[in-house]
Amino acid sequence: MQANIHLNSIYDFHQFSGLPKPEHPLVSLIDYSLVKYPPEYTEIRWMQNFYSIGLKRNVAKKFNYGQLSYDFDEGVLALVAPQQVIQIEIDPNADAEPSGWLLLVHPDFLWKTTLAARMKKSEYFGYAVNEALFLSEKEEQMMVAVFKSIQQECQQNIDKFSHNIIITQIELLLNYTERFYERQFLIRRISNDKILTRLETLLSDFFNDEQLLNKGIPTVQEIANELHLTPNYLSTLLKVLTGKSTQDHIHQTLIDKAKEKLSTTTLSISEIAYELGFEHPSSFTKLFKQKTNQTPLSFRQGFN
Repeated sequence: MQANIHLNSIYDFHQFSGLPKPEHPLVSLIDYSLVKYPPEYTEIRWMQNFYSIGLKRNVAKKFNYGQLSYDFDEGVLALVAPQQVIQIEIDPNADAEPSGWLLLVHPDFLWKTTLAARMKKSEYFGYAVNEALFLSEKEEQMMVAVFKSIQQECQQNIDKFSHNIIITQIELLLNYTERFYERQFLIRRISNDKILTRLETLLSDFFNDEQLLNKGIPTVQEIANELHLTPNYLSTLLKVLTGKSTQDHIHQTLIDKAKEKLSTTTLSISEIAYELGFEHPSSFTKLFKQKTNQTPLSFRQGFN
């Protein structure tokens, strides 16, 4: 049986998951072993109005979030933003005992804090589950220590210090997440280098195909789709590997192709702009000058 639900509040999640009422209406730290979804459902699809940061292992459920799915049979950290859809397939016959922590944070809890903008802009909340963070044992212990600190604070009587202390702990979780993701990118250097090679080939093929360019300059979303990655994950990966974003790589390939045409053909600036997928030659000239500190015409004149 399948369920399709919209979780408006953290209280809604607690109620649906068989948990007692949360200690705080806007933030909750949950022991994942206590989560009990309604037994009549084998598949649950929901949208939530709050952030979640989950460290899970041995979960007898398959999570679909983004393009692919992932089985949480080892320590994995996944971050989900409000208004994103999560789908869970539950195996009622699984023997594994689920464990882990799930931090739920409503956006209202972040109001008037610098953390609000940071979480809203964070690329990590846009990753698909297959791009989740795999933690080493030591890293997992560090994250669990922060989760337990948040739990302790949530269970105490609320005072004027509680909010700032919890906000600081959430910031620490995000700092650890950034550090550990970068470690994951670097450890997977060989496979990541293959992604970089595929990207370069993809862009080269695109800018050499007139039919593709008739559709316009490729977007970050289109390139990410071709590589079977989310745009945020791809850009973060490329920044670690090359110091440049996906958009930077698209522009670099475009500029290289433009220089080739400017130096080896007699095509006008407008003709080159149209061939490279621009709707307006002025947009091409503006980008070229921005990236090279000279106009297309002055670049061409340097070869004469």
